[in-house]
Amino acid sequence: MKLTPTSQGLQGTLQIPADKSISHRSIMFGALAEGTTTIKNFLRGEDCLATLQAFKKLGVPITDDGETITVTGVGFNGLQAYDTPIDVGNSGTTIRLMMGILAGQPFTTTLFGDDSLAKRPMNRVMLPLNQMGAKLTGEKNSEFPPITIVGSKNLKPLTYHLPVASAQVKSAIIFAALQASGTSTIIEKEATRNHTEEMIKQFGGQIETASDGKTITVKGPQTFTGQEVIVPGDISSAAFFLVAGAIIPNSQLLLTNVGINPSRTGIIDVMKQMTADLTLDHLDQQNQAATMTIKTSQLKATTISGEIIPRLIDELPIIALLATQATGKTIIKDAEELKVKETNRIDATAAELRKMGADITPTDDGLVIQGPTPLHGAVVDSRGDHRIGMMLAVASLIAKGETQLLRPEAVAVSYPSFFEDIQTLMGKGSEDK
Repeated sequence: MKLTPTSQGLQGTLQIPADKSISHRSIMFGALAEGTTTIKNFLRGEDCLATLQAFKKLGVPITDDGETITVTGVGFNGLQAYDTPIDVGNSGTTIRLMMGILAGQPFTTTLFGDDSLAKRPMNRVMLPLNQMGAKLTGEKNSEFPPITIVGSKNLKPLTYHLPVASAQVKSAIIFAALQASGTSTIIEKEATRNHTEEMIKQFGGQIETASDGKTITVKGPQTFTGQEVIVPGDISSAAFFLVAGAIIPNSQLLLTNVGINPSRTGIIDVMKQMTADLTLDHLDQQNQAATMTIKTSQLKATTISGEIIPRLIDELPIIALLATQATGKTIIKDAEELKVKETNRIDATAAELRKMGADITPTDDGLVIQGPTPLHGAVVDSRGDHRIGMMLAVASLIAKGETQLLRPEAVAVSYPSFFEDIQTLMGKGSEDK
């Protein structure tokens, strides 16, 4: 795909696609609840559709009329065995959370995905689930997909210290703990996004989080009741336009209905630290959403580390681009988890931005970026990673000359209309989208 810079900036209003994390979980909780769950503003990206299709294969009635998805819940005891392996595509969220759900089922299931997912480590989920009494094994006894789950209706509770700060690993253990007999305790290294905990409460379940935000207590077994879910816009998708609006001259963007769950808003904190001209209004506390306005900004470098990292882990590639246009040295550290995403995002971010002239150096746990630096067009590669692809597309808007993006189709995993939305904001000014 050939991309060219914009000479007139980005202007207009945009409704960001629905939150990916909440969309996944709305299907899962709807399936495991008793009664009907309706889901509005569901993200029909490839990852979330993989979750939807997987639960249909497990015997859950799900219909989609184009506006509302209706899930007829079967409860924890109503899932049915599927006799062939289930394809979850590129979705790490689908495979890891389903491992926790299937650990408590009295049948055997195999989950597999694409070439990228086949390289993502699963031991971090397999080990605690095996301790609880399920039997999970990877391809040829490795930790990589396909993963076969031999479930058990007699899961034991456990106390587990998470070795990595990962909402996916935490959520997988929580789903298993909800089916175990007794009380499980999960202790995190750093507090991670809490969509699973929030949705347990929404569906009538119980879960406790200590005041430090890192110790979670779950009693099982539990039952859920179907709910109405309205999915807010995904702040991870909004991040690309927040950065675009800040670094592209003559830009002003209004982003509506963006999710502001506090466990996800690290990008807002960092942009404000870097003196971005970013404001939030029309706050909707019940649905944890807001309208965001971003304008072209004079940016300052910062250091990003410690407890904020889990709150912006998916946004770090686009934050790295932001840092290339900030004055001074930006340091990102404590972000080892980036190495085991769809790609090694530390190395991928550094290598691809270097092609465009960025002064960026990878480290064992992050990146060091010196700015501001002008960027130029180049042949760059998404590497099959949607967030790397979108970051490079934004970079092309300020690069001198033409950029060629290889494998742009990866973007459809989370943001099918991304390139169309850029074109709208480049060419049609204030027309709402």
